[in-house]
Amino acid sequence: MKPFIVVPDGFDKSLFEELKKNSNLEVHPTSKVSQDELKTLLPKVNGLIIRSATTVNAELLELAPNLKIVIRAGEGTDNIDKTLCAAKGVKVANTPGANNNSAAEQAVALMMSCLRNTPFANKTMHEGKWEKNALTGLELWKKKVGIVGFGRIGQIVAKRISGFEPEVLFFDPVMEKSDLPNTRKVTDLKEIFSTCDIVTIHTPLLPQTKGMVTGELLNLMKKDAILINAARGGIVDEEALYTLLKDKKIRCAGFDVFATEPLPADSKLIELDNLIMSPHVGASTEEAQFRVGEMAVHQINEFFVNNNLLNEVKGK
Repeated sequence: MKPFIVVPDGFDKSLFEELKKNSNLEVHPTSKVSQDELKTLLPKVNGLIIRSATTVNAELLELAPNLKIVIRAGEGTDNIDKTLCAAKGVKVANTPGANNNSAAEQAVALMMSCLRNTPFANKTMHEGKWEKNALTGLELWKKKVGIVGFGRIGQIVAKRISGFEPEVLFFDPVMEKSDLPNTRKVTDLKEIFSTCDIVTIHTPLLPQTKGMVTGELLNLMKKDAILINAARGGIVDEEALYTLLKDKKIRCAGFDVFATEPLPADSKLIELDNLIMSPHVGASTEEAQFRVGEMAVHQINEFFVNNNLLNEVKGK
């Protein structure tokens, strides 16, 4: 029997058609299925290509005794229980790098939106108002920018904003130095949060990074400072963030990710007028969607046809 592949969370149309034409695989005919429908398919599934909507947990794995591989079309794999997958002999892989530029650009977009009050200006214009005097912003030029996590995405952010001639401080336990101008490593997060005009988060969500940005750190920020998180929810203490923003102790924050997603309708964060939010769309560009799909199609074929596992991700 041919390996049975399901793609439950959506996929680039042209790439999905290419995947379906692979004579070595049996591919479920639709590239987006409900979680209820997925449960009915799981008993015969051999390979899953998922994004963020599907969570590979004990319940799913119990329903999928024939599952051999889960490919996360993206980089973050925190919606996959990798330890349990390993115990059940299910391989886990991702598509590293494909989303990086899009995620970095989203962080920069949130940064500029906070600096120039663009979402608020747009809202008032659509309300028929002309709030010019109330919307004075700040420049990015020559600002001190702190980047927490200086891996691939953090470095792209630094490159994208380099034309604004910022002074960049970065915190990363692995990266020792940067070749970018006006960039230096710091070893204490307190220095970044207490001195930078903008702090942007670019770490993965790991046990050691969960809750890493504490209330203590947040309260070190300057009154005109801006906090950006387009990495992962759960890294920043959202309760402390809420209090900080409500009390106007910092200027603004821009968040694309949250500890609970989708953001609950009764979340206190919604009431804040100095928090710019987007629904985890950092990787949601046509270019990124194509790149992750292209990599995932190649990887699923390599695994089942050539017995070659690419970009394996193991539990910590």
